[in-house]
Amino acid sequence: MNSTRPVAKTAAGQESARRWRVLAICLVAGFMTLLDVSIVNVALPSIQQGLDAPAAALSWVVSGYALTFGLVLVPAGRLGDDRGRSRMFLLALAAFTLASALAGFALTPLWLVIARLLQGVAGGLLNPQVLGLMQQLFHGRERGKAFGLFGAVVGISTAIGPLLGGLIIQLAGQEHGWRWVFFVNLPIGIAAVLYGLRVLPRDGAREQSRSLDLVGVLLLGGGLLCLLLPLVEQESGHGAPWFLLIVAAVLLALFVAWEYWYRARGRAPLVNLRLLKIRSYSFGATLGLLYFAGFTSIFFVLAVYFQRGLGYSALQAGLALTPFAVGSAVASAVGGRIVHRMGRRLVIIGLAAALLGLLATDLLLATHPGEAAGMVTALPLLIAGTGSGLVISPNQTVTLSEIDAAHGGTAAGVQQTGQRIGSAVGTAAASGLFFGTLTTSGFDTAISDGLIVSVGFVTAALVVALAEVLLARRTVSAAEDP
Repeated sequence: MNSTRPVAKTAAGQESARRWRVLAICLVAGFMTLLDVSIVNVALPSIQQGLDAPAAALSWVVSGYALTFGLVLVPAGRLGDDRGRSRMFLLALAAFTLASALAGFALTPLWLVIARLLQGVAGGLLNPQVLGLMQQLFHGRERGKAFGLFGAVVGISTAIGPLLGGLIIQLAGQEHGWRWVFFVNLPIGIAAVLYGLRVLPRDGAREQSRSLDLVGVLLLGGGLLCLLLPLVEQESGHGAPWFLLIVAAVLLALFVAWEYWYRARGRAPLVNLRLLKIRSYSFGATLGLLYFAGFTSIFFVLAVYFQRGLGYSALQAGLALTPFAVGSAVASAVGGRIVHRMGRRLVIIGLAAALLGLLATDLLLATHPGEAAGMVTALPLLIAGTGSGLVISPNQTVTLSEIDAAHGGTAAGVQQTGQRIGSAVGTAAASGLFFGTLTTSGFDTAISDGLIVSVGFVTAALVVALAEVLLARRTVSAAEDP
């Protein structure tokens, strides 16, 4: 009997090591797709010079990626749950790498826009598989650590994008530097696919295949398109077709009704709406939507302020935002290790710190520091980034803590869709207020108004987190009261 113990320990150790290797490739894939949300912003002048691209094409190079990314998240999560997450992960990663190559070789603005749309689809297919695999392979404290590392990737990829893009263009030149912003994905993507073929777990065969609920896919996709398109158009500075928001409300209401009816007939709906009855999930998803509305808009208004208002280069603007990225990365890793003890209370601490850092940034910029703004805001941005790191990954962990791993991809897809909607709403609101103020006042007033949007959304997220904690305490008190 004793001779079997070393063998069992060795097998358990190998399985544990395999999980962390899978996590490594998931983090690489997540970093690639999320980095492409922000890295392209600083490459727009280079794209305009290299392809003689009009303003409309430039706006769709940025917003088209975010649009298609958000549209496919929920169906992608369901496909991974049903057809195999490893299989979908590899297909999506290969497609993202190929789309990056198409973008880098683009000869016309239209070619580049189409490649970016395809990139967004592939990124949207990939991300729910990343979170689904993490939900599947990790449990308890290990899951908190895994989500903590993923939260660090989210923070770093969002904040470091302008810095990395500016560095690449400075090294490769203004005319063709934008191509290397896309080509940098090729060696990483190819290596990740080959490594994934070795380490990803085999997808188990399901007893019976479930229908994809095509009507649900069309209703949800149409509703999200009508919701996001006006926000994307507003963000790009064009006239926004706001009437589509009414169409979106109708389509999304029909989607909810259809999902209930479809489930009542004994079929598997695209989204199991019973997930929303789980308090930790519904509150966490709402909190994530609100926080990402504030979190994403921070980088937009500050990047514009540093570059257009103060004359910073793309590289200098990226460096000015680096303290936020550093604080977010460190705090995410730490938060993942302690979230199992503190739960949503840790998220509340993070939201309070992020709010404090943003308010301090706004107050310091109101003193008109001029070209020294990057130095003046370094400490408050570090505090805000630290708070952000204690929000994103711990909230992800708590939100998915009560979700069955079999539905992990779909649940993650719904949650990420909310984050994408929040990002679009926040950026549209911040950019609208920022540029609206800029037409009548200077950059100093505009940046203050833009940051107020971020402060408002982060405050709303804090209210949601406090409400959940108070509701949980009331529930426990009611259960203990005879």
